[in-house]
Amino acid sequence: MRTKKDNTPSLAEAWGEIVNNNLIPEEVFQEALKEAIIKAYRKHINCPDAEVRVELLPNGKMNVFQQRRVIDTEVEDDEIEISVEDAQAINPELQVGDILEEPVSIAEFGRATVSLAKNVMLQKIKEASKQIVFDEYSDKIDDITWGNVQTVEDKYTLIQLDKTLAMMPKSEQIPYEVLKDNQRIRVLIKSVAKETKGAQVIVSRASANLVKRLFETTITEIYDGTVEVKAIAREAGERTKMAVWSRNPNVDAVGACIGHQGARVKDVLDEITKYSNNDERIDVVEWSADLVQFIKNIMKPAEIIGVLPSGDGNGLLLVVDNEKLSQAIGKRGINARLASKLLNRKIDIKSMSEVESMGIDWLAESQAFAAKEEAVRKQKALDELKRIEEEKAAEEAARAAEEEARKAEEAMQAEAEQPEEEPVVTETPVEETPVVEEPAVQEEPAVVEEPVKEEETVKAEEPAVEEEPEVTETVKKRKPKLEKASEYVSKYEELADARKSQSKTTSSRRKKNTKEEEEAAELRRKLEELRNQEYLIKPEYTEEELEEFNNDDDEHWYDEDIDYDEYDEYYDDEE
Repeated sequence: MRTKKDNTPSLAEAWGEIVNNNLIPEEVFQEALKEAIIKAYRKHINCPDAEVRVELLPNGKMNVFQQRRVIDTEVEDDEIEISVEDAQAINPELQVGDILEEPVSIAEFGRATVSLAKNVMLQKIKEASKQIVFDEYSDKIDDITWGNVQTVEDKYTLIQLDKTLAMMPKSEQIPYEVLKDNQRIRVLIKSVAKETKGAQVIVSRASANLVKRLFETTITEIYDGTVEVKAIAREAGERTKMAVWSRNPNVDAVGACIGHQGARVKDVLDEITKYSNNDERIDVVEWSADLVQFIKNIMKPAEIIGVLPSGDGNGLLLVVDNEKLSQAIGKRGINARLASKLLNRKIDIKSMSEVESMGIDWLAESQAFAAKEEAVRKQKALDELKRIEEEKAAEEAARAAEEEARKAEEAMQAEAEQPEEEPVVTETPVEETPVVEEPAVQEEPAVVEEPVKEEETVKAEEPAVEEEPEVTETVKKRKPKLEKASEYVSKYEELADARKSQSKTTSSRRKKNTKEEEEAAELRRKLEELRNQEYLIKPEYTEEELEEFNNDDDEHWYDEDIDYDEYDEYYDDEE
């Protein structure tokens, strides 16, 4: 028995077929392949909810794993769940909630499974390809590109572009144009669709924008923006009207497009008529912001003597001389249709006699309409000027704010980059406090009390009584010196408090005593105290001690005789 030959391609063959498609990135293909294998395996085990992981290896092979969750409850679907006991029998480290991965084989896939995998891959690849084409050509709408004629049918022609197959419907073809297979032509990308069953890109040769783009690539003034195409209308194979305007008053817009003896416009005509025998014409007219004047330019060579509003306000009634009516309408009404497309308004052309027969004062209404349109035009011009000024003011304000922000940022950066200056420590001279040495206290001479006779006591008192006034006077003179000597005033303190304590400081300098003087004064004070107590026994001093006392007085005679007022001027100069 002969078995039916299976013509279904294997998965490997399907894979190779997809790999040969260079339109998609590798990662897109890999994702499509993974999804195809997952869906095919789910169909193979008849479990649409099964968890499957596909691993693609660099050598072109793949590993497929079925995943099951470890649970400690009753297993409801063994293709999705596994008990903890069974899982630990396979892998003792698995715990409840873990995922058990087990490798599975796709070699047993049946024909239906392989077909499903292939179809899924093809569908995903197709969707990715459409997205790539859309991204590639959506930004090229109204651009001219080259293409090769792939197939010519009665209702359409297929044009092979760089990355896709485009379609040119019959309505987008120039009448009487003859195209052949593998013929290289220039087409305009008219539209790009994303969600469609057929061709995504629609191209055209009958579009008015094709003529506009041809002028832009041919005429330098249009390409650099000196001359602008304001409006264009076309009936392919018959006639094209194009309104142009020059930004430079020294450049003639119409002359720049036509060229010397029509050479420039002829280059465009050669491109749109090279595959047919049609006699298409191109009229280039000057655009004007004045609506009435613009209408007159469009209708040339026919002369328009009146323009009236018509219908719902968007329509226009054009009045011409009786003998110019047919010229204004054009052959089969083409002139009127093109004018309507350029103005984007409904146009009705009538002769002067016909309008008068309708009882319309066309002259008055025409003048009123012209005045109204002029007022509208001026208002639009003012609004446009105001808008431009506002935009400039906004740009200047934004530029000023940006400049201010930039300067602030630069200042902050400069401040951050500037090294910090270490604080300057000014060393203040430390005043050395003069050490005042206290006078060493000499031991008082021992007073030896010896019993004496009364006569001797009297004799001893007599000389003492004679010296008493002198000693008392000396002690009185020395007492202020002792008080002043106890207060030490440094030279810095004298300079700081010169004005407040000038007299006090001067007096202190005059009465400064030496250590020897203070010691002598202390001894005299004690002698005076002893005298005042009227001791029966008076102190006795040796001859050497008494002589020393006298010598002290002789040595310090200058303290009493020198007039310190003579030196006040010297201390004033120091202050």
